[in-house]
Amino acid sequence: MELVIGRIGKAHGIRGELTVGMRTDEPEERFAPGTQIATDPAENGPLTVESVRFVGGKAVVAFEEVADRNAAEALRGTMLVIDTADLPEIDDEDEFYDHELVGMNVTLLDGSTLGTVTDVVHGPGADTLAIEYGDRELLVPFVRAIVPTIDRARRTMVIVPPDGLLEL
Repeated sequence: MELVIGRIGKAHGIRGELTVGMRTDEPEERFAPGTQIATDPAENGPLTVESVRFVGGKAVVAFEEVADRNAAEALRGTMLVIDTADLPEIDDEDEFYDHELVGMNVTLLDGSTLGTVTDVVHGPGADTLAIEYGDRELLVPFVRAIVPTIDRARRTMVIVPPDGLLEL
């Protein structure tokens, strides 16, 4: 399975540098100089990172294969991806990759089915799980008090919603 780690934006300057919207919590590892990154669509890559710098909070990346602004503009909108099989195993039982959680079945303590995780929303404070709940989306804080049990092997999790959460 492919996991998006970045999206190529606008060209930056005339030497082929590109802005990249990072979608990884390990940009220094994923975008280290010399790293080869697959693309979606595949015919746009792979691309080899030459350098990375930050300008005004935005990542500006130079790829060895991109020589000028025209070549950079042609890549706009390209997704930068890695294969999830290449990710290292997580030793901490309280840490998860987003793709491990998306698609998990969600139940309540009594075993009744609640829905399926559709997304993990990262923001200030705790992360939030988006759960398909009937015909609507339920947002659940991803904290141990509310999500006490996650079974990677069975692809299930148990939640203990605080009073009123299911009625929102």
